[in-house]
Amino acid sequence: MSGSSGAHWTFFTNHAHVLFLLATDPNARMRDLAAEVGITERAVHRILHELSEDGYVDIERVGRRNAYHVHVDQPLRHDVESHLTVGDLVRALRRKRRRVS
Repeated sequence: MSGSSGAHWTFFTNHAHVLFLLATDPNARMRDLAAEVGITERAVHRILHELSEDGYVDIERVGRRNAYHVHVDQPLRHDVESHLTVGDLVRALRRKRRRVS
């Protein structure tokens, strides 16, 4: 990440990162989400619980894994962007992107 301050920050929260990744790969493993976002698996678990509780994601157990359904019609939470939906965010971010190796 470039910048003169040396501080590491991003424009989106970890919740937004996880939500976007699930929208692009509904069968993603928590381990892979954690690695790509740069947080612990426990943090991903907490985020998934919060997103599920607030109606942004449905979690379905499929064998030993989970499958996720992102509700793209849900509005974004902050007053500044509440006129937009999760789907608007996903469409804006969905471009060819670098994958973590």
